[in-house]
Amino acid sequence: MSTTYGTHPGTGLPETVQIYEVGARDGLQNEKNPVPTAVKTEFITRLAAAGLTTIEATSFVHPKWVPQLADAADVVDALTGLSGVRLPVLVPNLAGLARALEHGVTDIAVFVSATETFSQKNLNCSVTESLTTVEKVITEAKATAGEQISIRGYVSMCFGDPWEGQTDIAAVVDVGSRLLEMGCYELSLGDTIGVATPGHVEQLIGAFDAARHPAAQLAVHFHDTYGQALANTLAALQTGVTTVDSSAGGLGGCPYAKSATGNLATEDLVWQLHGLGIRTGVDLDALVRTSAWMAGELGRPSPSRVVRALTSDGAP
Repeated sequence: MSTTYGTHPGTGLPETVQIYEVGARDGLQNEKNPVPTAVKTEFITRLAAAGLTTIEATSFVHPKWVPQLADAADVVDALTGLSGVRLPVLVPNLAGLARALEHGVTDIAVFVSATETFSQKNLNCSVTESLTTVEKVITEAKATAGEQISIRGYVSMCFGDPWEGQTDIAAVVDVGSRLLEMGCYELSLGDTIGVATPGHVEQLIGAFDAARHPAAQLAVHFHDTYGQALANTLAALQTGVTTVDSSAGGLGGCPYAKSATGNLATEDLVWQLHGLGIRTGVDLDALVRTSAWMAGELGRPSPSRVVRALTSDGAP
């Protein structure tokens, strides 16, 4: 399917990049029409077959807040036999953690906002209160599952907030540092509304480094609202980041921030990385076929430019 135009390595870039696939959770959570559980699990299974080794499967959030993910337990149970892939889930609170642990989950993600307004709109609490909740979740997870549990942290609105404007870098570093110090193995910096630019990315990662949290502890999570996601990713890689969040087919958005459009498409990311000679372990052709199939299930063309370029219209 794909055409090779050669490999042209850049300078100051890693040899390999770990792709943290979020399409099944972040990508589908804002879909208005219910996506059947069987379609979700088939999507994840196909993504794994394409070589993605970390796929965020779902979130144990209350169905009232995100109805699309009401089948979280069924999705996790259906994927029990899928080997060779990590399937983290997002947990918002102790109730979500309890449900996740009950279904054998050993890989979780917690999240907070860097801004007060979004924290209130997304979590119905202040940033300080959300950090208290996360600390309780992390403490309980470790007490219950011990060394078996793996905990990732997300910070949203790291670059800008639709209500507050540009986010203070110091506020992001403060919130993110606290998550790392609580025991998160990695911190994902989210550009929830897609307003970041490369220099801003470099400054934020540099601020974390100055706070003794090097790029090796960080991941980036860009939305492509202003077409900057790939440029921002390249800037992050040049600072030493080696984990990038992306969504197959460019699916996604945020139900609590209407200006947040789709995530960085995994296919677009892989095209860039492979062109730079950076290893991902992903079969681009298989990934494109998977996203084209999913586009058909959702009834619309894929937003991914690479999917559209390698298929007739982004759908089967």
